[in-house]
Amino acid sequence: MGAAPVTLGSWPAAATVAPFFNARSVAVIGASADPLKIGGRPVAGLIEAGFEGRILPVNPNYPTVQGLPAYRSIADVPGEVDLAIVSVPTRDVHGAIEACAAKGVRAAVVFSAGFAEVDEAGRQAQDSLVALARHHGMRLMGPNCMGTINVRQRLIASFTYIVSGNWPKPGGVSIVSQSGAFGSYCLGLARDQGIGLNLWATTGNQADVDFTDTLAYALEDPETRVVLAYIEGCGRPQALVGALERARALGKPVVMMKVGASDVGAAAAASHTASLAGADEVYDALFRQYDVHRARSLEEFLSIGYACNLGRFPTTPALGVLTISGGAGVLTADTARREGLDVPELPAPAREELRALVPAGGLRNPVDLTGAALHDFSLWPKSLRILMQQGGCPTAVLFMAHLGRNPVFVERLRPIFEALSAEFSDRVFALAMDAAPEVRRSLEERGMLVYRDPVEATRAIAALVRFGRAFAERGAAGAPPVLPPQPDLPAGPLDERAAKAILAGAGIPMVPDRIARTAEEAAAAAEALGFPVAMKILSPDIAHKTEVGGVALGLASAAAVRDAFARIGASAREKAPGARIEGVIVSPMVGRGTEMILGVHRDPVFGPVVMAGLGGIHVEALGDVSFRVAPFSEAEAMRMLRELRAWPLLEGARGVPPADVEALAAALARLSVFADRHRDRLLGVDVNPFILHPRGRGGVAVDALIQTL
Repeated sequence: MGAAPVTLGSWPAAATVAPFFNARSVAVIGASADPLKIGGRPVAGLIEAGFEGRILPVNPNYPTVQGLPAYRSIADVPGEVDLAIVSVPTRDVHGAIEACAAKGVRAAVVFSAGFAEVDEAGRQAQDSLVALARHHGMRLMGPNCMGTINVRQRLIASFTYIVSGNWPKPGGVSIVSQSGAFGSYCLGLARDQGIGLNLWATTGNQADVDFTDTLAYALEDPETRVVLAYIEGCGRPQALVGALERARALGKPVVMMKVGASDVGAAAAASHTASLAGADEVYDALFRQYDVHRARSLEEFLSIGYACNLGRFPTTPALGVLTISGGAGVLTADTARREGLDVPELPAPAREELRALVPAGGLRNPVDLTGAALHDFSLWPKSLRILMQQGGCPTAVLFMAHLGRNPVFVERLRPIFEALSAEFSDRVFALAMDAAPEVRRSLEERGMLVYRDPVEATRAIAALVRFGRAFAERGAAGAPPVLPPQPDLPAGPLDERAAKAILAGAGIPMVPDRIARTAEEAAAAAEALGFPVAMKILSPDIAHKTEVGGVALGLASAAAVRDAFARIGASAREKAPGARIEGVIVSPMVGRGTEMILGVHRDPVFGPVVMAGLGGIHVEALGDVSFRVAPFSEAEAMRMLRELRAWPLLEGARGVPPADVEALAAALARLSVFADRHRDRLLGVDVNPFILHPRGRGGVAVDALIQTL
């Protein structure tokens, strides 16, 4: 039987991944007596880690391997085998998998390389392995991978050396990586930093089990608090979206490092949207859409994971800053503002209490305890209580410099922080200090985060707050709107009138218009619609009409309309000689408003991606745009709009009334559902400009372009 596919909202594939992490019997095919060889590493690792299940070396050349009985073949192994590790030459892998299938092995990790990563012949051999495994209901990890680890169960199905002699401490951080070497490096760094680990997986060639399978499994594991995920590319985008949806539903943060940025926009230069939506921007949009923290460095990757392992996600962005250095306090406050945190000024009564404690200190927040805190250690808990209780701060950064290196100071501070941790068990305290490893561990056991850099500490708290707010709001995201039945898109290039009619059917408001094929028809249309009017050339072959002189605005009389008809027709024929001219579109001039752009780009990985930004000529000049993967709700569309640098203008500034952003969000959500409905044939959409009126007066599209495959 074949392996069941992943579906959104349920995880049959994730369940079949379980043997890689909870196997109680592990066979190592190609086991070596040399613990330094690839085939010897997992045997040595399982023995050294103290794995309590059965370790079953398979090698016809040895009666024993590393002190354990060895078997000539997997068929000779008594009893059931949950997991097989395959470490044999490439030419022997198929036979090994065939033997595993005959034995009824549930899962196999294939270390061996030389498959799809090499050439077409290797790809065919790899496909044959997958077909064989799926026929027997067996899952494959790899080939060309470093395998998996379950820290709590002391199960290592990997040849990594990084845990040899120093097994990680159990915790809530799971690591999933498409790269074996990178994943191994992260594992070692996390272990050395004292980060508690749960599951670890590297997926290699991903012939069968892939990144999304392991991500989904790690999220469902009850011991996982946060997943650190390294991804280079996505072969199953809908499964990835489903896993991220599940993470948000479970309230489990995902910290993602995405590499391999590339620009795919030049493939469809006819559309503004496509020219701006590169692959990396789409991944960025996806991560924002599902509240994933994207790490830009390995330091950030581990730092945020370490903070999330605490399991506390405040929803209020108020940060208290307690310091013995005025400069460090300013640095922390500046970082907080950049990261979206508030550093609220303490109320007057609180400042007076602090003045009684530290007459020469800074009292507003940041609170500067000066050197007095080095002599009177009671200032730390007293000041922190004022910040927490009167300042309304659920989080705090405490800059303590080198106090963690002084044994006398540490012994005096330890009971203080133990009491504070018990008193404020739901708060987040990040200590920015240089501390000996044993001091750091002691403080972490009391629920403190310890960083050397106050900037890093502040950024970590900001990430926790963003996660907390996202988890708190996950039930309010709403569902995408329901559209009336949508007919299939017609074949061939569509002119503006056809595009506008189709989008109007999806509920996107359009300016009324009429088609005219002669100057007299144009004048009559203008009379009927009411002056002043706009006139545009109508052609399925001209995407951007201004570039061919095909637009005339503010026509206030029949004579002006007739003159414009002749002028723009002549210009279009001259500048686009091969274009089919079907006449002109006449429409009333729309009142003043904010010009926006709504668009759809077909991403090669995720399909339709919706864009919003300032429209008209500003879209390419300023590049102030935001993206989301279709479909999405009106609430998500509002989040999308708040990302624009122009958002303060939409809210109203310098006497300009607030724009009707609710109408814009509704149009974006409807466009996203339209794009998803037509994802198999839709190449792109441009609605530019969409004139947004003041709040309560809606908005209307005055031009539209649809491109189909």
